[in-house]
Amino acid sequence: MRRLFQFRGGVLLKEHKRDATAQSVQPATLPKRLVLPLQQHIGEPAEPIVAVGDKVLKGQLIAKPMSFISAPVHASSSGTVVAITEHPVSHPSQLNAVCITIETDGQERWKERQQAVADYHQLPPEKLREMIRDAGIVGMGGAGFPSHVKLNPGQKAVDTLVLNGAECEPYITCDEMLLRERALEIIVGLRIMRYALQAKRCIIGIENNKAAAFHALQEQVRNTGADFIEVVQVPTVYPTGGEKQLIHVLTGKEVPAGGLPLDIGIVCHNVGTAYAVYRAIEFDEPLISRFVTIAGSVARARNLEVLIGTPIIDLIKECGGNPSTLSRVIMGGPMMGIALHDESIPVTKVTNCILVNATISDVPLASKGSFAMPCIRCGNCAVACPVDLLPQQLYWHARAKDFDKVQDYNLFDCIECGCCDYVCPSQIPLVHYFRFAKTEIWAQQQEKILADAARERHEFRELRLERDKREKQERHKAKRAALTANPKTKAGDSKDSAADAKKAAIQAAMKRAQAKREVNNIPPKNIDNLTADQQRKVDEADRRRSDDQAETKVKATPQTTNQANTQSKNSTAQDSSQ
Repeated sequence: MRRLFQFRGGVLLKEHKRDATAQSVQPATLPKRLVLPLQQHIGEPAEPIVAVGDKVLKGQLIAKPMSFISAPVHASSSGTVVAITEHPVSHPSQLNAVCITIETDGQERWKERQQAVADYHQLPPEKLREMIRDAGIVGMGGAGFPSHVKLNPGQKAVDTLVLNGAECEPYITCDEMLLRERALEIIVGLRIMRYALQAKRCIIGIENNKAAAFHALQEQVRNTGADFIEVVQVPTVYPTGGEKQLIHVLTGKEVPAGGLPLDIGIVCHNVGTAYAVYRAIEFDEPLISRFVTIAGSVARARNLEVLIGTPIIDLIKECGGNPSTLSRVIMGGPMMGIALHDESIPVTKVTNCILVNATISDVPLASKGSFAMPCIRCGNCAVACPVDLLPQQLYWHARAKDFDKVQDYNLFDCIECGCCDYVCPSQIPLVHYFRFAKTEIWAQQQEKILADAARERHEFRELRLERDKREKQERHKAKRAALTANPKTKAGDSKDSAADAKKAAIQAAMKRAQAKREVNNIPPKNIDNLTADQQRKVDEADRRRSDDQAETKVKATPQTTNQANTQSKNSTAQDSSQ
């Protein structure tokens, strides 16, 4: 038995999971249109490589990543691209984002896929990471961080790979159903990820209220003989499913503030990510579908295997929800989910649950703002905080927009789990204040980066102008020094010599052109049918040319005569000496 540890804080919540796990998972109905956002992950959005009117196949790449921390987007089904424009997406800002809309043809025609990898151990780890990146796989537990980045430890050694199966929020059961029905595939995906990381051991953490999933995993681990994989049950306390909390429960190690699990030799991935890695390596299948829980006020709460890009209103209708009575729809769980402002918002790679018309007591974050009362300083929020922060102090400073002080209280260690909101007797939307403060700090940091870049450009320009000025002065100084060293040289003489050199160059070019015409027997052009005025100008040019040639000969003659006289004198002197 592995010794378990307990993180500080946390809360006990009603589960509401039984209804959605009563039926097996079935594929969702193919929608008429798929809406695929270009940014379904942390990092830079992808760039479209298709145009309106293009025919696409299932699994075809339709948007390529623009940086290392990015992920491609693939067509979830075959059809025609009908729009590349802004569309409502699941984001707390309720802003639209660029999406590719595909009108499906109902044929589900796949792209040509490569042969399955016979033995991934024959591939280098970097090749596996490349294949995972090309498949567009991101963290499917909610964060959406590109998986190929987390599977690249760099120069650091990885001791433990943790697979997160602790689905701790109420209503959400997609990971539990995945563990029940795809246990073998998850184990294979885990082994592939272990090889990519070169990790020594693996631990699968699963809550103790998921007995069927736990036994399914244990059976597959025994059948595959993977003695380096350990399946561990953990207490059902929210937020055990948080990355840092689960690592602490399983290993007793704490991720340093502002650090990453890799800093202590641990990497954590979601079970859905392991399943997607298996599909990518074994079948060359990109991430185009996932398990999604549809729960709340619907006739048939259940889990469906949903194509990425399916509008959520289609899923609500398929599970017996009434579109005319929708008052609140949340993507995600009641604690950390996002309230949706439009039912046409599509399912993305990080969508794990659609919660319909949940009651106020089950949805603390979505219901509190208008009922907030003054803080009574009870301290319940600090007791419940699983990260050992002081939410009360963070709230006061965030409300006062004292962002420097907020950071002194480790704002960015907050995982926005909502425990403080849940226990607050004054119903203050604490997490909303924390998100506001984080957004403002990020905006200020971005403005500082832009200002620093502008200042650097200005300073570089000033240096360049100063350098040009200095080089010009040095050239002038060198020229003056040359004139001082040779006082006989005058400016007028230099100008005359330059003019003579230019004139000589022109004459030499004219002679070369004339010689070329004579050698090639090229007759003069455009000399027929000249007017009297044109003929006069030609004659004047010929006359000037003849005068110039004669003047050149006259200037050369005295020099030749002087040279002859000099030679004569020298010969006479030699005779007399003899």
